[in-house]
Amino acid sequence: MNNPGPPAEFGLIARHFRPLAGPGSLDLLDDAALLEPPPGRHLVFTADAMVAGVHFLSDDPADTVGAKLLRVNLSDLAAMGATPLAYLMTVSAPRDTSDAWFAAFAAGLARDQARFGIALLGGDTTATPGPMTLSLTAIGHVAPNAALRRRGAMAGDEVWVTGTIGDGALGLLALQGRVPDPDGWLANRYRLPEPRLGLALHGVVSACMDVSDGLVQDLGHLCRAAGLAAIIEAGLVPRSPAALAAGEDWLPTCLTGGDDYELLMAVPSNHTDALLAAASAQGCRVTRIGRFGVGHEVRVLDGTGLTIRLDRPGWSHF
Repeated sequence: MNNPGPPAEFGLIARHFRPLAGPGSLDLLDDAALLEPPPGRHLVFTADAMVAGVHFLSDDPADTVGAKLLRVNLSDLAAMGATPLAYLMTVSAPRDTSDAWFAAFAAGLARDQARFGIALLGGDTTATPGPMTLSLTAIGHVAPNAALRRRGAMAGDEVWVTGTIGDGALGLLALQGRVPDPDGWLANRYRLPEPRLGLALHGVVSACMDVSDGLVQDLGHLCRAAGLAAIIEAGLVPRSPAALAAGEDWLPTCLTGGDDYELLMAVPSNHTDALLAAASAQGCRVTRIGRFGVGHEVRVLDGTGLTIRLDRPGWSHF
């Protein structure tokens, strides 16, 4: 937010982003920020970008765009078992973006900063002919040797997920008028994912990541990291009442659509009680949906044990 530019840029920063700045930001007046990690902790970094028309709709409320930008990065911190600390942000907006849009965008960030205990350090603002492009780098901290990793699943580990699967993908379809959503619940899940921060998973799970590009595809990432296969029982995959109401025709979308930002975990069977206790302490639902085994593929089975054929495993940008 402190890149040299026309006076209007600095006024925008002062009005909307300086109130978000935390310790080390130097009031967004210098070329870089200062950050001192908590004593005895390791820093964790993650970055995600969002592009209008790809990751959010151009007419989405600006406050939800700001909140989603922060939350998808917080989900990555949650997948590493990290505690949020600070973030850097880059905003590339069309020149005709209104001051009211920036005010609402900053308000969404401010609400989530207060909720999740994180503050702005700095970043950059630029103009673009479009589309709007937003990037955020989140910084967290974790105890030494306590970060959760994608690599580590073992044959016999169970596959577990937090929350419900498929709401984000169905929420986008609801906003496009393709899925009924009378109370807006699915749309809200697409616009405002829930990062699963605070779960005490170190020593409980063998591997962990968040589900952003589709359950089947992301489980494939855990499998490749461990040199394993996995089986999902479709009937065990937790779906919300709204997702179930959409009908069974949408099951493949729930399994592959992405935008869930739930945690996907490999858990030894003798750690089930510890996982349930950690989830209960945070009021978080967790569900066993399958198992890792020997091989190199992810299979989804129906209630009769037959493999469900999917057109694609998940989302890809390329």
